[in-house]
Amino acid sequence: MTPDAAIRARFQVIWPRFTLDIDLTLPGRGVTALFGHSGSGKTTLLRCLAGLERHCVGLLHFKGEIWQDSERGIFRPTHQRPLGYVFQEASLFPHLSVQKNLDYGRTRVNHAHKVSLEDVVELLGIAHLLDRMPDRLSGGERQRVAIARSLATSPELLLMDEPLAALDLKRKNEILPYLERLRDELDIPVCYVSHSPDEVARLADHIVLLAEGRVVAAGGLRETLARLDLPTAFTEDAGVVIEAVVASHDEAYHLTRLDFPGGSVVVARRPEAIGRQLRFRIYARDVSLTLTRAEGTSIINLLSATVTEVADADTPAHVLVQLDVGGTPLIARITRRSRDHLHLAPGQPLWAQIKAVALLA
Repeated sequence: MTPDAAIRARFQVIWPRFTLDIDLTLPGRGVTALFGHSGSGKTTLLRCLAGLERHCVGLLHFKGEIWQDSERGIFRPTHQRPLGYVFQEASLFPHLSVQKNLDYGRTRVNHAHKVSLEDVVELLGIAHLLDRMPDRLSGGERQRVAIARSLATSPELLLMDEPLAALDLKRKNEILPYLERLRDELDIPVCYVSHSPDEVARLADHIVLLAEGRVVAAGGLRETLARLDLPTAFTEDAGVVIEAVVASHDEAYHLTRLDFPGGSVVVARRPEAIGRQLRFRIYARDVSLTLTRAEGTSIINLLSATVTEVADADTPAHVLVQLDVGGTPLIARITRRSRDHLHLAPGQPLWAQIKAVALLA
């Protein structure tokens, strides 16, 4: 099993009103989002990975090690699995300072320290909180400390169960940049449970879409979000996520150009330096189509594209059009009337007009 496919999981949990039945191979790096509506099985799957769900039968291999094999009677208990677990609630020890909460996590390690506690403190921006008691922390600060305590155990796998669900929007926006830093700077695979499309778009590299205890789809974030046969494509928030590089700044007009495979977009002036990588989202509702390059328009983001697929949307008035922009997928949500007027069909060249670009930073 290669480092890029280091987690092999096959689980079954049968309850009177719910059954989890999954068979997955997950990457051994980056953030894998377990995504779906409430009751889809996200947390149950995470608990199976952690060894917390004793009704779970099946198989779990992690980087060549057997953590569970029900047929052979093998089950490694949670405390023997080199993982960290972050819950929705921070659950810090109220009688211990931040530093002592972290020290407690450190003492639980029975293997070599692969993660520097000093690095974790710096990455999560909690150095100024070390002497505080938990009741003197904001919700976002408590959750950052809880994440740091999980990382203090030097886990080889980090499991996060909707860590932002208990936070308001302000606190979520406060903590998201720290989660991005963990993703970018620590070589620890993360399984991240969420029902928030915005969190998934911002953090995930890989996505597993769950519904009623089963895997509907699994794959790279960019490719999976661009599929038209999935429930995620049939909502108002349908769209794609694109990785880009800051290419240039236009100081006269206060604009920044972002380059990606197949094209570029212009957005309001960004503070990032040239060469910095950014992630942005284009919603299907913000893409219009034209057969010829438009002139005399206020829309400045025009991309040469080819139609790859056309599918019905969630309303009878609309269709979804999947496009290929030099290897980068894009989705447009247009009316059926427009589809017929433009005679859209796979293989057809056209221009995509981008009315808005949502920067995920």
